[in-house]
Amino acid sequence: MAVPRTKVSRMKRGNRRSADALKAPAYVEDKESGELRRPHHIDLKSGKYRGRQILEPRDEF
Repeated sequence: MAVPRTKVSRMKRGNRRSADALKAPAYVEDKESGELRRPHHIDLKSGKYRGRQILEPRDEF
């Protein structure tokens, strides 16, 4: 019968279980372009962030 050699510490057990709390990334619809983007990230299609032009607008992929 398989028996563990040593007791698993609370820290090791907690680190293993920490992945259970992960959530899928949230997406919001951009007000101007209507594209889905991550909150607090640049809209890659228009290149804007909070109404300011950060990157050059990108053509279709």
